[in-house]
Amino acid sequence: MDIFILLDGETFISAGVLNSVGLVLLLSLLFIFVGRAFKKADPNEPSKGLVLIFEIIVTSIDSLCKALTSDPTGRFSPFIGTLIFYLATANLLGLIGLTAPTSNYTVTLSLALFSLTYLNFCGVKAKGLGTHLKDTFLGAFPALLPLNIVGEFSKILSLSFRLFGNILSGAIVTVVLTRLLGWLIVPLMPFLNLYFDVFAGLLQTLVFSFLLMIWLGDTIPAEE
Repeated sequence: MDIFILLDGETFISAGVLNSVGLVLLLSLLFIFVGRAFKKADPNEPSKGLVLIFEIIVTSIDSLCKALTSDPTGRFSPFIGTLIFYLATANLLGLIGLTAPTSNYTVTLSLALFSLTYLNFCGVKAKGLGTHLKDTFLGAFPALLPLNIVGEFSKILSLSFRLFGNILSGAIVTVVLTRLLGWLIVPLMPFLNLYFDVFAGLLQTLVFSFLLMIWLGDTIPAEE
């Protein structure tokens, strides 16, 4: 459950937002470190250590992105990969006793808005503004314009509320059980963390990313 840190008598900052900023900085440093490790690696030698781990992860994300977007170029893989890294680590912060950024609706709404801005930017870049707007809101049946408008805005709610609700509900259930059971909750905590932080967290990461990749495939024509 998200908490708030008071800076003075009136101003406060959500712990989830602070953790999000810190996580972005840490991931940025990690990516810089891994990038340098890749540059130093000998291409004639088998990959090992951190280079091998990230090679497997990046290759898997790239293959998944190409399959779900029906785009063989892999042009969406960097964005989707960064999103997956952020969501997975953000949802797992509860394992070390920190507030998950995604338990704050400000964070999930920002992620949804940013992701859909990227989606529409790619659509405009690929087809032009007029064609993109026509395909998005008119399609084959212009009479469905009101429904198409509602459908586009519902994507924001779908992405943000699903992620926020699932992560927050896990935190709430854990807090309620802790209050009810007291010290009896201790042997159950590993199972609660395994389900709410690991299973549910990674599942919501996949759902968020899969939906965005599918929408990208539907919006943007594939390049041969």
